Amino acid sequence: MGYDPDFLSTPVAVPTLDRELVADAVLLDGDPVVPYTHFSLTLSASRRLARWVAWNVDGSAIRKLARGDDFRLDPRLPADVQTGEELYADNRLDRGHLARRADLTWGTAEEAARANTDSFFFTNIAPQLDSFNQASRWGLWGRLEDALYEAVTVDRLRISVFGGPVLRDDDLEYRGVLVPREFWKLIAWEEAGVLTARAFLLTQDLDPLEAIDLGEFEVYQVPLAMLTERTGVGFDPALAALEPAGAEPMAARLVTTEDDLVW
Repeated sequence: MGYDPDFLSTPVAVPTLDRELVADAVLLDGDPVVPYTHFSLTLSASRRLARWVAWNVDGSAIRKLARGDDFRLDPRLPADVQTGEELYADNRLDRGHLARRADLTWGTAEEAARANTDSFFFTNIAPQLDSFNQASRWGLWGRLEDALYEAVTVDRLRISVFGGPVLRDDDLEYRGVLVPREFWKLIAWEEAGVLTARAFLLTQDLDPLEAIDLGEFEVYQVPLAMLTERTGVGFDPALAALEPAGAEPMAARLVTTEDDLVW
């Protein structure tokens, strides 16, 4: 149950929060880490969205299951710290999965079905413009994990992924919710027994909530330190030194096609 820190040969712990964010974490039985099938997360009480989600992917045991559409609040947590259906009615906001549903549906038939169902809890959902979410579903952002499998010899076809929204104070308020302008993702895997990780940032233009034009978004490959600075989320020290060869400190690389990725 939940994200497994020992999923890879090298243990990779769940993320942590900067000291000033710890008190904002929603607790489940006294613990800020909320477990689901194959993924875990920490929820922000003030923003009513996840600070981070961590999930494991066993590419050798993926099952293709019908998507379903059962979005719902997690009954284990107070409703007033979750963003639910009231935000998404009659507008262009999509319910965007943070841990990708297709990443989670692996293992036994029972496990995969439970993970599929768990992925629709609103704690794993963040508001995204339809032009952003539906395009990225088929685009580079949505295919980062798939692109990794295709480009790299991943040990045992197992990866651990971390992601979430960048919760900024200047995010656009809509129906009482600050809608994130940016999202991040970190992918960790082993190749020939060596732990490797790459970090990505996706920026979203929210002007279409106030205008008719379609929004644009861009994907950047970034140093891990940049994610921590922007999000207040800290990562396992085992990942801290894992940067693409030749990357300059605090540099960001615009990625427009899979050929631009540095694995």
